[in-house]
Amino acid sequence: MRPMLVAAVAAVLLPMIAPAARAETVDLQLVLAADVSISVDNSEFELQREGYAAAITSPPVLEAIRRGPNHAIAICFVEWSGPTSQQLVIDWMVIRDGEVAKLFADALRSAPRSFAGATAIGAGIDFAMAQFARSGVDGPRRVIDVSGDGDNNSGKPVEYARDAAIKAKVTINGLAIVNEHPAAGFIGHVQPEGGIGNYYRTRVAGGPDSFVIEIDNFADFSAAMTRKLVAEIAAGKSSVDLAGR
Repeated sequence: MRPMLVAAVAAVLLPMIAPAARAETVDLQLVLAADVSISVDNSEFELQREGYAAAITSPPVLEAIRRGPNHAIAICFVEWSGPTSQQLVIDWMVIRDGEVAKLFADALRSAPRSFAGATAIGAGIDFAMAQFARSGVDGPRRVIDVSGDGDNNSGKPVEYARDAAIKAKVTINGLAIVNEHPAAGFIGHVQPEGGIGNYYRTRVAGGPDSFVIEIDNFADFSAAMTRKLVAEIAAGKSSVDLAGR
């Protein structure tokens, strides 16, 4: 075989037989999915955003990341509202240290609010699920962290989305916010029967080691999210403080 022909054949075959580059392995793939429906007014939205940013850069969360076998998590941030209102705000980042965590937090603080419409938790979960296929990493656990202040009032039933996620071996955790003062002019905001915490426990959360933290207002968001992230990174270990309801 002529040298030039050999070289041409090799150029075609080598990519086919060479092993693909291995994806980075992390301890957790986490989608933070935040409710930005109309019941969340602007001041509450700012408390929520700042709460996420402060939590991801907090010493307890960074220490939990360092203690994992791979010392890293992959995380992205989405906002959801109505059935067709979902937005990827911060794309996947692998966080190993405070420097990258700060980049994530700074990007989150500077991003504009995505929506202010109805509350379609099911559609938000579906959108969050779609992000795992493009994470670019390997990891033994996949978790969707849903925060919200109301029940599903638009789009597909939230249980359908939750059950599909569980079937795909994804855990959904909840941060349920009691909001007695929804956005001005918003009509129809009522707490679901049994309370928002019970609603999230029975309708939204599910999968291995799933849990829900309930807080009384958005001012408590940062501390609750810090506890929640530590618990998620630690895979629900009993040593994690989940004080609250």
